[in-house]
Amino acid sequence: MAEVAIRKPALSGLLAGSATVRVTVAPVASRLSLRAPGESVSALSSALGVALPTAPKTSSRAAGRSVLWLGPDEWLVIDEAGSDLPALLTGADALHSAVDVSHRNVGIIVSGPGAGVTLSAGCPQDLSLEVFPVGACSRTIFGKAEIVLFRTEDDTFRVECWRSFSDYVFGLLAEGAEDAGH
Repeated sequence: MAEVAIRKPALSGLLAGSATVRVTVAPVASRLSLRAPGESVSALSSALGVALPTAPKTSSRAAGRSVLWLGPDEWLVIDEAGSDLPALLTGADALHSAVDVSHRNVGIIVSGPGAGVTLSAGCPQDLSLEVFPVGACSRTIFGKAEIVLFRTEDDTFRVECWRSFSDYVFGLLAEGAEDAGH
């Protein structure tokens, strides 16, 4: 009988941080890249059980599912329960494109009072609560990698990056966390 290779998740078991910040790998989640015209938003929101936000840099959350606005007709859906997101949309009678990107992305959680300082080590985004409040999200850069940044709490951020950049992003966040602790 042939052995089956078991794929180890990217960044499995890594932790970083300092006295003011913690950097951890986010739990495995389902992710969907969703594109649709404005007239499809209502039907797709119903199918997903969470409203698709229509304002720039905003998000919606319900029952462990987050929808992040990335552009006028583009969203990133993150389901922490691991639901089959494409299956939820099969009954939606609305024009859309949905691509499962669960294995392309890796989530990293940056939390604690030094989270903003840690992210500022490589991200040009203004992370003050006044400009980037809880629920805010944006596609931006961190070092040389494109990321999606999502503020989930006052001092907690979710960083979504492509798996191929995850070692680089995690390493840079670890360095930023050390600096934030001084």
